[in-house]
Amino acid sequence: MSTAAESAPEPRAPKPALVFDDPLDQQSSDDTDRGWGERADGDSAADLRRFLDEKPPHHL
Repeated sequence: MSTAAESAPEPRAPKPALVFDDPLDQQSSDDTDRGWGERADGDSAADLRRFLDEKPPHHL
């Protein structure tokens, strides 16, 4: 025989509230991510070397 305490449902976590703020007012991950090819080291000699290596032939 089961008792009332055993058959009582477990308490559920509250549902998240709906937010009706303007999503364009918030900062997105695109605003904070580093861009394509950005490097944190800031080595200008390496940047110059890469630029000269990747320069198209019509820019000689």
